[in-house]
Amino acid sequence: MVMGGSWKAAMIMSSSLSHVRPLTCASLSRIAPHPHDLIKWVTREGGFVHRAVKIAQFDSSNGLGLVAKEQIPIGTDLIVLPQHIPLHFTSHDSDSLLLQLSSNVPDELWAMKLGLKLLHERAKLGSFWWPYISNLPQTYTLPIFFPGEDIKNLQYAPILHQVNKRCRFLLDFEQQVKRALVGLTPDKHPFGGQEVDASSLGWAMSAVSSRAFKLHGNKQSNGIDFDIPMMLPLIDMCNHSFNPNARIVQEQETGSTKMRVKVVAEKVIKEDDPLLLCYGCLSNDLFLLDYGFMIQSNPYDCIELKYDGALLDAASMAAGVSSPNFSTPAPWQQLILSQLNLAGESPNLKVSLGGQEIIEGRLLAALRVLLASDMESVQKHDLNTLKSLDAEAPLGVANDIAVFRTLIALCVIALEHFPTKLVDDETLLKQGASGSTELAIQFRIQKKSVIIDVMRNLSRKVKLLSSKGTVTAEG
Repeated sequence: MVMGGSWKAAMIMSSSLSHVRPLTCASLSRIAPHPHDLIKWVTREGGFVHRAVKIAQFDSSNGLGLVAKEQIPIGTDLIVLPQHIPLHFTSHDSDSLLLQLSSNVPDELWAMKLGLKLLHERAKLGSFWWPYISNLPQTYTLPIFFPGEDIKNLQYAPILHQVNKRCRFLLDFEQQVKRALVGLTPDKHPFGGQEVDASSLGWAMSAVSSRAFKLHGNKQSNGIDFDIPMMLPLIDMCNHSFNPNARIVQEQETGSTKMRVKVVAEKVIKEDDPLLLCYGCLSNDLFLLDYGFMIQSNPYDCIELKYDGALLDAASMAAGVSSPNFSTPAPWQQLILSQLNLAGESPNLKVSLGGQEIIEGRLLAALRVLLASDMESVQKHDLNTLKSLDAEAPLGVANDIAVFRTLIALCVIALEHFPTKLVDDETLLKQGASGSTELAIQFRIQKKSVIIDVMRNLSRKVKLLSSKGTVTAEG
């Protein structure tokens, strides 16, 4: 249910990159041997950098970041970028061939569209953005660059599927790009006559996905739509935290129609503290896929499961719940499943455990309905109530106990689908795994920890309900 999936394409991608850009942990290695001073470049181009902000080297896994040289008061402008400094991709200022190629990129891989512009500027002699590009990492720790064995070591089907899909796209897109570039003279070649392969495309997509910001708002000026992704030089060296000390602000320049992007201190920042932004309330899947890191005990992490009646029947019976009918719901139950988009012509069978909800509302409602004793008791409640974990036993204590026990058994099944146990993973880390192997092991540890936390949470709920002593579930 959790495991499985093919990583063949990902392994092909990994081998195709190994002779061009071997995986290393040296995220401090920049594109240029002697990159430009980014702070001086930003200020020279009309931007502002607070005197207390400096670029500092963190440990090898974090690379470079911004820290405070002295205490900075709340509300202070830390960095201000005028409109012409962010790097973006629009139809107004882009090479026609780049636009043609970008039309073949699916929306979900938006980073590749801006990545084409990044490659274009990287190849162009005298590019305005070269001082910024020269500071970009030469390699990234995203899963598309993992050796095949470490992709396999992730052990979690949803992320294997995503890595597989991205690698297949890059291999296919490489061929599309090469066909489009055949016979072009250097003056018409968007990449300065240089060959573009899956490796360089993967680097560009990774650079964008790990550094670009999607700014919100419908303001436009000089043809720039501030809803599009942008690379924000220097600002993108702020690291992530769910408890940030700074935030990004967009504002119109005084006396002008132009926009600028600022980083403002959200709280007092002490000397030597890093400047931290929140990249979003994301799961570890997205952090690893797009940024190349993950958050331990991430409160937004969850596991994806497929809603499967036969599997739920098995879990329910293993939990000691009598006569489950997940595989053969009654017509009235089938109707409610359709309303939950778990049945019908084009259902969304992807459900989740963990994160802020603990149990996705659709899954919780489905289990409550399918383990209900009669239609009348269900019809007394709306779907929002049945989907809420805060709604204590809306269909009775026995129903909720049966639901939670079924979910606990489902978690046990999910854990059993991982080839290794949590204690084995922790032992491997202690033995000194490093690089992508360490990331893969840490990722699967976090996924297993999410499942275990859900089980503990639900076990407490069962104990609390059972202690009421009115009704207990069978088994």
